[in-house]
Amino acid sequence: MIEQNRRQISGHPLIQEINNTQVPYGTAGIWFLGQESVILKGDGITIYIDPFVSDELEKTQGIVRLYEPPTAPEHITNADMCLITHEHEDHLDPGTLRLIAKQNQSSLIMAPAWCREKLLQIGFDPMKTVDADTEQALSFFDSKIKIRAVPAAHEELEVNSLGQHRYVGYVLELNGVKIYHAGDTLVYDGLTEWLRHQEIDLALLPINGRDYFRTKRGIVGNMNYREAAELAANIGVDAVIPLHYDTFAGNAERPGNFVDELNEKHARPKCHVLARGERFVYVSPKAFLQE
Repeated sequence: MIEQNRRQISGHPLIQEINNTQVPYGTAGIWFLGQESVILKGDGITIYIDPFVSDELEKTQGIVRLYEPPTAPEHITNADMCLITHEHEDHLDPGTLRLIAKQNQSSLIMAPAWCREKLLQIGFDPMKTVDADTEQALSFFDSKIKIRAVPAAHEELEVNSLGQHRYVGYVLELNGVKIYHAGDTLVYDGLTEWLRHQEIDLALLPINGRDYFRTKRGIVGNMNYREAAELAANIGVDAVIPLHYDTFAGNAERPGNFVDELNEKHARPKCHVLARGERFVYVSPKAFLQE
C-alpha cells in the first residue's frame, strides 16, 4: 500500500522511478547522486545514504559543484531511512536533510552520536534518530534490514569519551544482499580482515585519495583508487562501485583509473561506474537460488 501511494503522489522523474522499481530477492536497486550520496532499494524499503543535493554548501562556504545534482531536496518524499556517515556537510547536508525531515516524518535516521545534536537542530524526531553502533547490528522494518556501523578513519580513527566513533561506514543486509558503504575512510589495520569475514556482496568505496597539498588546504582524505581496488579484491566482494571522485574540482579523481587498476591487477571483483542519477540493479549470486 505504501509503494502504491508513492507511485500515485510522486512527481519528479527520478523519485517516481525509484518508487516504481521493484527488485526481486537477491538484488538491490542503487541510484548514484554524486559524491558519496546513494539511494538503495530492496524489499520495498528505500534508504538514502549521505543525501547531498542542496546548494547550501555553495551559499554558506562558496564551494561550487562541478554539476547540478540529479534531483533536489524538495522532491525527496520517499525516504524510509537515512544513513549519515559523518558530520561534514557534503555528507550531512542540512539543506537536504531539513526537507527530508519535514517531508518524510515517519522516516528513521542513523548517524554517529557526534551528529545527533545537529540532526535534532535540523528537525529530526529524537525518537527516530538512532546512534550508529559499531559494536552490534541493528534490525529495522520487521527485521527486513540489518545495519551495522563500521569504524572509519578519515584520516584517523576518532572516538569520544564514550568510545563512540566520529566517522563510520555501514554494512547493510537488505533483500538477501550484503552491501558495504565505506563512508570516508582510509584502509586501517584490521579493516580488511574484518570485512573479509562479513562475506559482502557489493562494496561502495571512496577513491579520491589524499595528498600534502590538499591536506594543507584543510581537505581531509580517503583511500586512493589503488588502495580501494586492493581492498575490494582482498575482502572478496562480488562487485564494487567507486564513489567520491566527481563533485569538487579540488578533490576529484578519474574513475577510469580505478577501473584500470582492477582490470590490470585483480581478476575480481566486477566493477560498475555509475552515472549520476542512473538506476543500477545489482544482481547477487543468491538471486537465482530458492529462498
